[in-house]
Amino acid sequence: MSAQEQELFALAKEARESAYAPYSDFKVGAALLGESGTIYLGCNVENASFGLTVCAERVALFKALSEGERVFKAIAIYAGSKSVPPCGACLQVMAEFGDLDILLFDSKGSYVKWRISELLPQAFRLND
Repeated sequence: MSAQEQELFALAKEARESAYAPYSDFKVGAALLGESGTIYLGCNVENASFGLTVCAERVALFKALSEGERVFKAIAIYAGSKSVPPCGACLQVMAEFGDLDILLFDSKGSYVKWRISELLPQAFRLND
């Protein structure tokens, strides 16, 4: 694991601590690496109206977009004991901004690496 991947893992793990998940107790943290080198953190935020819940990946991405970042290299995702891939909605939103690496970590620090195009090979894009 590279030093940058280790840093993303540590930050995703830290971001998970801020998750608001009183209904599922399924806490997720994400660390998104922008092309600028800036890392944006996100955690999942649940709501009593379940459809309004937002995943950690989209929180990190929206935070980055709101600060002007538009190109991304990688996102690390940490959900605790086992590695968990992004949901379809998160994959679709991330696919809008390129085919970045997705690093899925477990509690032992082991990880698997995917590309968005591998997990969502037929992403919807207006310019394709």
